[in-house]
Amino acid sequence: MAGCCGHDAKFDGVSDDYKRRLWIVIALNATMFAVEMTAGHFAKSQALQADALDFAGDAMTYGISLAVIGASLRARTNAALFKGFSLLLMGLWVFGSTVYRVFYVGVPTAEIMGAVGFLALLTNLASVFLLVRYKDGDANVRSVWLCSRNDAIGNVAVMFAALGVWGTATGWPDLIVATIMAGLFLSSAFQIVRQALAERRETIDHKHAEA
Repeated sequence: MAGCCGHDAKFDGVSDDYKRRLWIVIALNATMFAVEMTAGHFAKSQALQADALDFAGDAMTYGISLAVIGASLRARTNAALFKGFSLLLMGLWVFGSTVYRVFYVGVPTAEIMGAVGFLALLTNLASVFLLVRYKDGDANVRSVWLCSRNDAIGNVAVMFAALGVWGTATGWPDLIVATIMAGLFLSSAFQIVRQALAERRETIDHKHAEA
């Protein structure tokens, strides 16, 4: 863990317990991607589909995180940078598709949004519970925590969107929540990329100091 035994080195994922937890979280995310994308299609909900895309991105990036555990710092920061830029693209896609949906006539099905959003929330709370003890690791480990946290926040937002759609009989609450989620993706992308670049600079400076 970060700062253990008086050192400043951050946890890099080399732990059988962490790997087991990560495999469970990957399975949960892959399952919820299929469930939520299907429900989002039938409910005509942009917020549900945005959250489903987040599940898919998480499953993919968690797999990358597993693959680089124990690798060099350069490999781990490269993985973190890839995940950061993937989140950036995801945020831009959600934002762009949300703008498009502003001109789309149709009201999402609030009941489906609420039910699936609650199921997704339970899934993500389980993921957050599994990963919370490792939230302060290096950029690679940190990105896993941020993705799980984003999911939980997104699910709460989807449920509020469902309530708003039901109360107003319009699709605007759904679109507003999708826009907020796009902003969350972009914010997390910035945090991951910034930490990965900082860790890479620290490594380069350390090598220069030893030379």
